[in-house]
This record gives sequence, C-alpha cells and structure tokens, in this order.
Amino acid sequence: MFQLRIYTLRSPEALHRYATVHWARHVPTFDRFGISTHGVWTEDDGGANRLIALIRYPSAADPEQLTRQVMASQEFAADMAGFDVNDIVDVQAVPLEPTAFSPIR
Repeated sequence: MFQLRIYTLRSPEALHRYATVHWARHVPTFDRFGISTHGVWTEDDGGANRLIALIRYPSAADPEQLTRQVMASQEFAADMAGFDVNDIVDVQAVPLEPTAFSPIR
C-alpha cells in the first residue's frame, strides 16, 4: 500500500532543516523496515511549509503498526536527533491504492 504523508512545519527554516537533514535520514531507516520512499517534495509557497512524501509499505504490513515500530526504533531516534518535534504542527497520512493503469504500483 502507498501512503501520501504531508507534514506541516512551523516555519520555512524548520521545513528546510526537516527536509534536508532529518527526513533525508529517514529514507535509509525506512528502507531497513521494508518501507520504500518514492518521492519527497517541499511546498513553501504562500507560507504552506509542507513536506510531502510518497512511501510504500510492504504488501503484508499493517501501516499503522509498522509506523509505530519505526518510530520506536533507535534508528528513528537518531534520525530526529537535534530536531524540535514541536516544529511539526500537523501530519496527515493518506492511504493510496494504485489504479490498474498507474505507472507506479
């Protein structure tokens, strides 16, 4: 299953730091747990301060359970070291199922 994850950050500076340092560290961490990262984008136009990521969970995984497992790991803690989590003001997770004609499956 795919998931679109949308993180809203408190400021452009927090967005830049989260995207370039901390979320970049998540990519290999997620990979160790079988989660594929298909793309990561930032949106700072108009003060949005959002990071948007498209990830894919292993087919047999429960996304919520695996997310909790990742977030409880030492690897995730290391990814987030030095970042104030209060700078993340909202997180949305949208489950996505590809259509039969989708180029990404």
